[in-house]
Amino acid sequence: MALARTRRGESAFNYWPGFVDALSTLVLSIVFLLSVFLVVQFFLSQQISGKDKALEQLNAKIAQLNDMLSLEKLGQLTLDDQISQLRAGLASAEGERDRIKGLYDGLANAGNDAAGRTTELNKALESEKGVSARALAQIEVLTQQISALRRQLAALEDALDASEKRDKESQGRIADLGQRLNVALAQRVQELSRYRSEFFGQLRAILGNRPDIRIVGDRFVFQSEVFFDTGQALLLPEGRAELDKVAGALIDLDKQIPGEIAWVLRVDGHTDSRPINSPVFKSNWELSSARAIAVVQYLISLGVPAQRLVAAGFAEFQPLDTAQTDDAYKRNRRIELKLTER
Repeated sequence: MALARTRRGESAFNYWPGFVDALSTLVLSIVFLLSVFLVVQFFLSQQISGKDKALEQLNAKIAQLNDMLSLEKLGQLTLDDQISQLRAGLASAEGERDRIKGLYDGLANAGNDAAGRTTELNKALESEKGVSARALAQIEVLTQQISALRRQLAALEDALDASEKRDKESQGRIADLGQRLNVALAQRVQELSRYRSEFFGQLRAILGNRPDIRIVGDRFVFQSEVFFDTGQALLLPEGRAELDKVAGALIDLDKQIPGEIAWVLRVDGHTDSRPINSPVFKSNWELSSARAIAVVQYLISLGVPAQRLVAAGFAEFQPLDTAQTDDAYKRNRRIELKLTER
């Protein structure tokens, strides 16, 4: 601990870390904006995909109605052909009847020898009359069927018009929903950003201007040495004292933020890139996760609502400084607090 304080004193007048912090702040701000944009796009895609499914079902129904309409029109054409054939047959039958009737009239006075011929002609005439009656009955039935088909076609056309109208209304509602969703998301992001700024401002005032505690973008960054000994996940008394201040600010913040805003404080554990050699922790993953969990558990013991806390371990895979030096290792060993949406 004495060596760590000596190195802090020696680097107090080094302006290069301040420049790196400023550059990191700019980069992380851009990353945060991109993350918000991706979240907005994700929710929009979820909403639009649900509406697309409804539109696909509606289009499938319209296609089915079009197929039925085509079949009904084809059936109508077939019935019209049958009526034409029957009418042609009726005309032929009536012509034959008139011809036979003329023969009958011509033979009426031919004498007794023509009596048998007259009887045959009368039978043929009656037969033709029966055929004509049946043809007329068939024509009447076909006419009724055509009327029914026309009513069905009219109903199908009305249904198709109604479907197209509902399709247009659905598209309008989807566009309106997307616009309202964009507005709501923007309002939520603005509101959470305001509370994040107030929270960070309050923490800055509480924690003071310390070289081992700094703000990087949208996060408060604590060097691991503030909380833990090397290779350990047991909180030090000094670290507990700092977390007492953070817990008070979090409890006040929970009272201020409206309940409908789903916010959490994410506690991220980070290590340097050197492999760990410990019987307790087999990897840097386990060490970084254990440290984040230790911080979360202590905050819960101070009264911070558990549902407002998230513990995450990143091992050595999110470094602030990629150099292989002691200063870089020290910068990368850290605990980060980030106020974000759940």
